[in-house]
Formats: sequence, C-alpha cells, structure tokens
Amino acid sequence: MFHKPIVDHRIYNITPRCMPKFLEVFDQLAMPVLKKHLGEPFGFYVSSVGILNQVVHLWGYDSLDDYEKRSHARDTDPEFQIYLKASEGLVVSQVNQIVKPVHLSSLLQP
Repeated sequence: MFHKPIVDHRIYNITPRCMPKFLEVFDQLAMPVLKKHLGEPFGFYVSSVGILNQVVHLWGYDSLDDYEKRSHARDTDPEFQIYLKASEGLVVSQVNQIVKPVHLSSLLQP
C-alpha cells in the first residue's frame, strides 16, 4: 500500500461512448507527462457499476507545497498542452479532491 500524507483524488466524467478514445489519448499523451512530474499513480480505475463513464485516478504527495510544485510543472509542460488539446470534447466534467489518510488501528492489524 502506498503511503503519502496528501492524495489528489480525481474523477473525470467522460462523454458517453468515448471511453476507449479517452483512454487511448490519456495513455499515449497524458500519462508520460504525469509520470514525469507526478510519479506513479496510486491507482487508475474506470467505473463499471453505478455512475458510468468515469475515470478515477489517485496521486500521492508529501505536502500541499509538493502538490502545488509538481502540479505547476505538469500544467506548464508543453507536452501536457498537447494532451489537453487532444482530449477536447472527451471530458464532460472533472472533480479534484485533496484527501488525507486516516490512521485507524483496525487498518494496521494483519
């Protein structure tokens, strides 16, 4: 299990019937830039029950300052702008949340 004090929890709502295209564009154009600036994601998922056409991904940070610095590096990378242009019309909306871990003794037991 990954452990970071700050987690960026993102949900992208994808245009219906456009998930395969979005995932292709994201994988080819966004992921290399994200991994360069943000590191490996904690998780990357698509919804299959409930609200459909959603992509959920999680990224860990050491602090809010770390989040700000790495997010700025991602956002100002010219390659990321190429992804944003290529994904136009594929993302209906986006929700970003910063979440922090809760340390429960029941989670620490084997």
